[in-house]
Amino acid sequence: MTSVAKRNWQALAESLRAAGERRLVMVEGEPEWCRSWVTECLETLDSSQALWVGRVENVRLAGVTGIASKQFKRWLGQETSVLVWDGWQGNPPDGLAALSGTLQAGGLLFWLMPPLESWATFNDPDYVRTGLDQAEHHAFAMRMAGVLVSDEDAIRVRQGYEEAPVLPVVKPGSSVFEPATTPEQAQLVSQLVRFGLGRRRRPLVVTADRGRGKSAALGMAAAELLLAGRQRVLVTSPSVENLTSFFRHAAETLGERLAECRDDELVMEGGASIRYLSVQDLLADKPDAEVVMVDEAAGVPAHWLRVILLGWPRVAFASTVHGYEGTGRGFAIRFRQVLDRETPHWQSVHVTEPVRWAAGDPLERLVSALFLLSADSPKGARPSEDGVVIERWHPAEANERALSEAFGLLVDAHYRTTPADLRQWLDDPGAQSWRAVVNGVTVGVLWASVEGGLAPELAEQVAQGVRRPRGHLLAQSLATHGGFPEAAVQRTLRVVRVAVSEEYRQLGMGKQLVAQAERACAEQKLDGLGTSFGGEPGLLAFWQACGLRVVRLGVRQEASTGEFPVQMLRGVSGPGKQLAQGLCDRFARHWPVLVPRHWAGLASELLAAIAKSFPASARLDAHDRRDLVNFSEGYRGFELTLPVLRQLEQCSGVIAWLQAQSDLALWCRMVTQGWSWSAVRIAGECSGQKDGESRLRKLVGELLKNGPEL
Repeated sequence: MTSVAKRNWQALAESLRAAGERRLVMVEGEPEWCRSWVTECLETLDSSQALWVGRVENVRLAGVTGIASKQFKRWLGQETSVLVWDGWQGNPPDGLAALSGTLQAGGLLFWLMPPLESWATFNDPDYVRTGLDQAEHHAFAMRMAGVLVSDEDAIRVRQGYEEAPVLPVVKPGSSVFEPATTPEQAQLVSQLVRFGLGRRRRPLVVTADRGRGKSAALGMAAAELLLAGRQRVLVTSPSVENLTSFFRHAAETLGERLAECRDDELVMEGGASIRYLSVQDLLADKPDAEVVMVDEAAGVPAHWLRVILLGWPRVAFASTVHGYEGTGRGFAIRFRQVLDRETPHWQSVHVTEPVRWAAGDPLERLVSALFLLSADSPKGARPSEDGVVIERWHPAEANERALSEAFGLLVDAHYRTTPADLRQWLDDPGAQSWRAVVNGVTVGVLWASVEGGLAPELAEQVAQGVRRPRGHLLAQSLATHGGFPEAAVQRTLRVVRVAVSEEYRQLGMGKQLVAQAERACAEQKLDGLGTSFGGEPGLLAFWQACGLRVVRLGVRQEASTGEFPVQMLRGVSGPGKQLAQGLCDRFARHWPVLVPRHWAGLASELLAAIAKSFPASARLDAHDRRDLVNFSEGYRGFELTLPVLRQLEQCSGVIAWLQAQSDLALWCRMVTQGWSWSAVRIAGECSGQKDGESRLRKLVGELLKNGPEL
C-alpha cells in the first residue's frame, strides 16, 4: 500500500469522525492477501481500541487486541475504533451484528471475505456448528451479497481490481460531531432518578436500539441516586463486561465523592454503593437494595425477570430492541404480560436518538438490512377468516418485503429470535415453511425442519450417547433421553417456530398452519410431526389442541427462557404412531419418580396440564377407598395417606377435575412434587400444616362426592 493510499484511509477516518459516521469496508480476495492488506492499512489508522476477530496468530502480527468470534459477548458494552472481522474463520451472524455496535463514530469495519459473487457457495467454517455444511447452496449469504452490492456506502477492496479504491468524500455537517449526552438521554436520566426516588412497585422499562446510550444513562442515574441519598443500587446483566460504559459514566458522575472504584463496584464516602451481581448471585443472595437495574434484560430468562421484579421495591429493566440478540421486541411483548399482571402501574420509555454516532449512520443502516434487525410484522390488518390463504412458502426465494414481514412475526412471537435464526431458516436444506396470507400480506408463518432418517447403527450409537450428529434436535433427544433409538431412524417434521400476527390470533390460524404441516408429513411419507419449546401453559394448550402429545420434559431449564423444554409428538405413519404411544406411556410411568427430583418447582398449571394428558395408570381397591374416606373425615394422617393420594392422581379424570379447583397448587406442591409443609407455608400456599391438611381433606372429600368415577 502506497503512502498516498495510507493517507487517504487516514483522511477518510478523520472525515467520518467529524461527520459522526462509520463505514463497512469489504476486503475481498484470498485469505492471506486480505489479512496482509488490512494489517498494512491498520498502520495508518487509530488502532488504540482496535479489535481483530479471528485467529491468534493473525492478531499477533497486526499488533492489536484479538478474540475468537465465539467470544463476542465479552466485548459488548465496550467501544472499538477499528474492527477487523476475518470472515474466512467463520461468520456467526449474531457476533458480527453485535460487534458492529461497538464501533465508534469515525470507525471502519473491515470484513475479510472471498469475492461477493462466490458467497452462495462459500463453505463458511461456522456452518459446521449448525449443520449447514450439508447445504450446497447458501441463500442467506447470497442475499447478504446482494444487499452489499446495492449499498452505495459500502467500500469494496478487491484483490486484483480495487486494491486502492477511490474512497468516498464525507462532508461533515455545520458542526463537528462529538459524542455527548443528547436531550433525549438527559431526559432518560431524569426519569430514572425520579423512578429511583419515587414510589414502590412502579417499575420502569427502557428500550432502545444500540448506540443510544441507555447503559450510560443507567450509570449516570445510579450515581445521581446515591448523591440524592440512596444507599445501595444493584445492577445486573448477562455479563459484567456489558457494563463497562455503565460503571465509567457512574464514576464520572460521582467524581470526587468516589472513595473506592472497581470494575464491579463503586463506593462513596460514607459507604453508599453501586454494585454488580450476576443474575444468579442476585437471586441466590437477595441482598437489600432500594433500586435494582437490569441491563440487557432481553438476555435474561423470563422467569428470572419476574423474580427480580417482585423481589425488590424499585426495578428498572433496559433492553436493546433491534440488537444482535434480536430479542428486544419479543422480550417487550412477553414481559409486558407479566408487568400488566404483577405491577400494573409500570412505566416505559423508548430512546431513539443515537449518542455514539450521528443519526442516519450508513453502517447501522447496512447492518440492519443485512440481518433484518428492523423486521416488523404487519400491523393494522383487519381480522377476518375470509380470504385467508395457507400456502407452502420458500423464504429463500421471497422478496424483501415478504421476508421482512415473516421474520418480523417470529421476532414478535418468540422470546429469542436472532440473526442466526434467519440464516438457519434460509439455508437449512431440511427446512419447510408455510405461510398464511391475507390480501398479499403475511399474517402467519410456520417454519419446520425434517429430522431423523439416521441409519439404525448410528441411531443406536446416538441412543447410547456415543455419537451426536449435528442437527436433529428432537430426533436425537427422543433417542437419547427418551430411550427409543427408532426415534432417530424415523423421519419427523419438527416445527421450529410458528407465529401469527396479533390481529389474527385466537382465530384458529395457527392450527391451520400446523394441520397443513401434518398433511405434508402424510404426503411425504414422514413418520411424525413434533415440536420442542420452553414449557408454558398457553403454548402447551395450543399444541395439545393441535393433537400433539407430551413425550418428554427436559430436566434442565433452557438458558434463554429459564423454562423446561417440552417435547411433543404426533404419529403420522403406523410406526410413527407406535413410537409416539410408546414414548407417552414410558414418560407417564417415569413421571411420579422424576417430578420430585427435577420438576419440584414447576408451576402447578403446567404440571397439571402435562399430567392430564397421561393415560390412566392406576386403579383403587377397597382399602385405598377406605383410606381416602378416612383421610377426608380426619381419621387418617396426610403422610400415611400420601401413597394413595399419589395413586389417586393417576386415575382417570382426576387431574382434569383438580385443574378446576382453587387448591390445585396446594395439591401439586404436597402430593405431586413432595414439598415439605414449611416450604409450602413460605410459598404462601397455606398458613401451616394444620391449615394445609384441612384443605386437602376437604378437597378429597369433594372429589369423592362430585369427582370422576373411581
